[in-house]
Amino acid sequence: MTMVSRKDFDYSSIKVQDIMTRALITVNPSTTALQVAKMMEQGRIGAVIVKDGENLVGIVTDRDYATKVAANNLPFDTTVEKIMSSPLITINQGESISAAAETMASKKIRKLAVSDNGNITGIITSTDLVNQLAK
Repeated sequence: MTMVSRKDFDYSSIKVQDIMTRALITVNPSTTALQVAKMMEQGRIGAVIVKDGENLVGIVTDRDYATKVAANNLPFDTTVEKIMSSPLITINQGESISAAAETMASKKIRKLAVSDNGNITGIITSTDLVNQLAK
């Protein structure tokens, strides 16, 4: 039996679109922290995209919630506009998952919106990358 090392796998051949989550919830900037928390719980998701009209303006993650709402004891009616991470950082769906990992590492983030010609088509998370690695 031979040992196979990680470098024997070609992560540049796996594209973001191959492992991203396509189910996305978008909210407007006046949505409250409580509403977002309920959406995350019901949808079993860790992030929602914030959209102002047609403009994508940010993302609210479970981590934003913990570090901004809970840690600062903000009221639940605080709008997502005040707690979102902005600007929204995206990656093209045709990029490799190694490019996604590099972007996450350099920006110190765990979730990336995925785009295709300017349209958001999904989200890729550090968990998605770990699950792919574990296969």
